[in-house]
Amino acid sequence: MKLPLSFYLRKDVVKISRELLGKYLFTNIDGIFTGGIITETEAYNGEVDRASHAFGGRRTNRTEIMYGEGGHAYVYLCYGIHSLFNVVTNKNGIPHAVLVRAIYPVEGMDQMRIRRKRSKASDAELCIGPGTVSQALGIHFKDSGKSLLENEIWIEDKGLKIPAKEIIVGPRIGVDYAGKDALLPYRFRVLHSYFTKG
Repeated sequence: MKLPLSFYLRKDVVKISRELLGKYLFTNIDGIFTGGIITETEAYNGEVDRASHAFGGRRTNRTEIMYGEGGHAYVYLCYGIHSLFNVVTNKNGIPHAVLVRAIYPVEGMDQMRIRRKRSKASDAELCIGPGTVSQALGIHFKDSGKSLLENEIWIEDKGLKIPAKEIIVGPRIGVDYAGKDALLPYRFRVLHSYFTKG
């Protein structure tokens, strides 16, 4: 079943980031259904987090969606090339977000290979890295602001529970500019090998 709005409206973005591991991210773009298990996330703690786009209360046309109600997509363009998909959390006015960095594909892998132009890639290689996740799932920065409660981009709970011993916690990637905040343990990941055991 789709995650309810109440899942996204909670206050603890770090907890939400961890709990998104094992959830299923799906898209239905132009009639093409694709999806996979979320295996890596990073939490961004709004105005007090130097790594966040909203640090210090910064508001721009791009980041305004972060200040809206949780349960929406925040998709931004990185280096003018990659669309990066984030989940907006918390209530109106608090710009929390979770970046989805990797998924383990379970639906529409052939279409993912076409989108990624990686015809020979293994399933496990298709969606490692936030730019490749969006590319494989057909998510574009123009999708920023879309509700995750609708039928184009959504997240489901299928009862998969990732054991704590399988979750690796550490600092986020590529945020050295954030000083001491770059060292915060806000990155959560499950090795893809976990899904191919036995």
